[in-house]
Amino acid sequence: MLVRARDEREVQTQTSVASREIGGQPQRRVWRLAGLIAWSVLIPFLLFCVLFELLPVIITIQGSLTNGGTTGLSLASYQRLFAQASNLRAFQNSIALSLVTALIGGLVGAVAAYGLASLRQGWLRNLLVSFCSIAANFAGVPLAFAFIATLGVTGFVTVALRNWLHLDLYTLGFSIYQFWGLVLVYVYFQLPLMILVTLPALSGLRPEWREAAVNLGASPASYWWRVALPILFPSLVAGTMLLFANAFGAFATAYALAQGNINLVPILIDFLVNGNVTVDFGLGDALAVGMMVVLLTVVALYTTMLRRANRWLGR
Repeated sequence: MLVRARDEREVQTQTSVASREIGGQPQRRVWRLAGLIAWSVLIPFLLFCVLFELLPVIITIQGSLTNGGTTGLSLASYQRLFAQASNLRAFQNSIALSLVTALIGGLVGAVAAYGLASLRQGWLRNLLVSFCSIAANFAGVPLAFAFIATLGVTGFVTVALRNWLHLDLYTLGFSIYQFWGLVLVYVYFQLPLMILVTLPALSGLRPEWREAAVNLGASPASYWWRVALPILFPSLVAGTMLLFANAFGAFATAYALAQGNINLVPILIDFLVNGNVTVDFGLGDALAVGMMVVLLTVVALYTTMLRRANRWLGR
């Protein structure tokens, strides 16, 4: 009897193992098929990144070291970059423009995002978020034309102020084609972008943190200064760095508005490549590499702050 029972248990064990193996084969096939589908989607994306992101960077760096097509490597393009005052002034203007618009857009956008997050009317909040999504992507020549039609020499607002209040903006020193005019135009798309970036961080503030602060005797100002602001600070800095990178790489809007009035790095590269004054591909590539260095520094700071923000938000 014992031998028969042992034999029956062995037969049941072998049957269960065989059934698991048979049932596991379709599951393995499904996982293999899912893996093949994932790779079939990933490989074209990787090829796209290599051809249109990595390869242009390598070609640009190589072009900046060949000094106009010579076979040997040379730093002559970088020497001309640092030797000519106009090149350094272009970086100074671009960094100043990006920094000013990032700070203005960051401060005003953070306050506006808090007001937007505090709205009780859901339909109004969704409407404003939709408008921010559109405004953040409205740039280039259409945006430049819109501001020229509004604040240009014969723009609607300029003419209205001149006729109704006898106030001439251009006599007072304002010009849409100068630095502060370009700042105003950039803030148009920087501000809604900061709102969109800050809203998720504001939604991550937990109500129990405010309740705990109030129960411990903290005032609203003390709560924001000691609890909310330290938590939001990495997200605000990350958003400001994103605005800086967005403004630093902008070209079409600045080209349409102030191509001859403000010396910016993207405009200078266009002049060198298209032969507005002279053709110098080596110097243009060197300027582009300089832009990459600035943007990599900003992106590294952005990534660091975003990682700190995700710790507080539990991501």
